[in-house]
Amino acid sequence: MKNIKCDCGHVNPEGTVLCEACGKPIESNQHIDGNEKNKLLNMRYEGSARRSKTYNRTIVDKIWMFFSSVKVGVWLIILTLIASALGTLFPQEMYIPPAVDPAEHYRDEYGIIGQIYYQLGFHNLYSSWWYMLLVASIGVSLVICSIDRVVPLYRALKKQRPKRNSVFIKRQRYFAKTQDVSKQDVEKVVSQLKKKNYKIREEQGHILAEKGRFSRWGPYVNHIGLIIILIAALLRAHPFFFVEDYVWVREGETKIIPQTDQQYYIKNNDFIFEVYDENDERYGEAIEKTGEMIPSNFQTNAEIFKVKGEPLPGQDPELVKVNEGAIQVNKPLKVNDLAIYQSSYQLNEFQSMSFKLHLRDDENEESLGEFTFNMNDPKSEYDLGNGYRVVVDEYYPEFYMDDGVPDSKSKYPKDPAFIFFVYGPDIEEYEVNFLAVGTNLNPTEDNKYKLSITGVDMRDVTGLTLKRDHTLPLFMIGAIIFMIGVVQGMYWYHRRIWIHPKDGELWIAGHTNKNWYGLKRDLEKVLEDTKVEMPQDQQELK
Repeated sequence: MKNIKCDCGHVNPEGTVLCEACGKPIESNQHIDGNEKNKLLNMRYEGSARRSKTYNRTIVDKIWMFFSSVKVGVWLIILTLIASALGTLFPQEMYIPPAVDPAEHYRDEYGIIGQIYYQLGFHNLYSSWWYMLLVASIGVSLVICSIDRVVPLYRALKKQRPKRNSVFIKRQRYFAKTQDVSKQDVEKVVSQLKKKNYKIREEQGHILAEKGRFSRWGPYVNHIGLIIILIAALLRAHPFFFVEDYVWVREGETKIIPQTDQQYYIKNNDFIFEVYDENDERYGEAIEKTGEMIPSNFQTNAEIFKVKGEPLPGQDPELVKVNEGAIQVNKPLKVNDLAIYQSSYQLNEFQSMSFKLHLRDDENEESLGEFTFNMNDPKSEYDLGNGYRVVVDEYYPEFYMDDGVPDSKSKYPKDPAFIFFVYGPDIEEYEVNFLAVGTNLNPTEDNKYKLSITGVDMRDVTGLTLKRDHTLPLFMIGAIIFMIGVVQGMYWYHRRIWIHPKDGELWIAGHTNKNWYGLKRDLEKVLEDTKVEMPQDQQELK
């Protein structure tokens, strides 16, 4: 691309609107007619050349132009916000019951809309490739927008000189010219500018007073903070930086902790569930209205074990206790960089049920044999002795009727039911017994023998959330940098005042990137008690 040489001798990149050194408008890059020669200068980015407005030849140039557009960036943000909102329409997959099939869950719970929601992939939205692509695109847009603007702006501000072209001075928004100004008045103006913390530079009698230049970098500091936040969001897709998992552990059970490469185990020693007293003034009314107790505390007293050495294939690993304590909602138990939080619970889950066999017509229900069905280690057949045995034909851990057919909602024994086949020496084939809590059916109504429940062993189950998040420091750093940029750009302003001697007159002009009223007050203050005329707002005059 060809460069453009200004009358002052400075060579500008093609696309420059105002000479970087003297500020003279470059007419080849402006459509100037007779009526526009006195038009106020467009000082945006100091009239410097932006790559997106100059190069348009290769595919790289076109990609750069696309992402450097503020409109594109805004639309990317809008699309991401819409997608994020849709992701909250129904619970994400990690929050649905772990034992159910996601496709069936969304269809059964939310109907056709839930099925479409699942098929479109919104059930795992925040880790989906296209959502990550949207977030990455916002980051690319921020980077390209920033580079496209900050580099030429920095170059133009760095090269500006006190001596500026007369057209540049005359076409500023604040401008005035005064005849016969004494040297003492000029010195007084300069002294007042210094008192107001303006940095003074002089070149051949031309003076530039400037302050608050650092505020021009506020928006780009914002962009840096946002880019760091977006990087942190993308890193959450990698398990090293972010993990959120779930595990159910029954009382007395020792289970592998997910996301630890099978190196750590957790044992649920005891689950504690406490409720508020119904006579408590704060909660008594709510308990009375709902008829339900309100938990005041639920916690898991647990032990953490680490695998010692390398276990042989088929051999149970040797475990060494490394930590123990109470796990509560906001008080986790730590395993290296993994925090274990109390999240949920299931009270009174069935652990085992005991049964006995007796004659149906025996009022004393004298036992002919007994057995215990262990929910954790169920057997298909139980030998009662004396030629009697019981075969488990069907086991429904969470029993319900589906169109008249027995079925189970989950694999967890919350409301178990059984279909038993009873064999005996005086039974021709077998007898069928259907048992559930509160139900004992004789399907054929001619059974000679009957199975009865003699005992139930219950236990509580705790639901624990596992979290690892190494991205929080990045989010915090990004947020702090973003707020620094907000303060930097919002509460300080880049103000410049040029004092320009011209043919026996003194020209004075002013420009600021925002808060023109503040610049006007500064000019009034530094020019009071002098003969220098107060600059007028040429935009208002027009």
